[in-house]
Amino acid sequence: MVSRRGAGRLGCLLGVLLIVTALYFGANIGEVFLRYYRFRDVMQQEARFADVRPDSAIRNRLRASADSLGLPEDAGRVSIQRAQNSVIITSSYAELVELPLFVREFRFSPRVERTF
Repeated sequence: MVSRRGAGRLGCLLGVLLIVTALYFGANIGEVFLRYYRFRDVMQQEARFADVRPDSAIRNRLRASADSLGLPEDAGRVSIQRAQNSVIITSSYAELVELPLFVREFRFSPRVERTF
């Protein structure tokens, strides 16, 4: 029989603990970006139908989407600019993520442009 050293067990446990910690806090940050991409997707969908929907309907839908996604109230304040055959929809908001020992603020400014 070959004897095995038991020194690797603590190192493995520490490595697993670091990976689990990174995944936990990475998931918190990832959730913030996932909500941003979902909101931007809703903005793109509204821009697709902007030629047949009034600005008030677009604003109401985006406000409702921001609320259902759990975004800050500022995300629901959208700006809609129309030109002869195009529309630009923008928004701006910030989200806070609590990490150990500090709080990080992420600022987002989704912008969607579509020409008809």
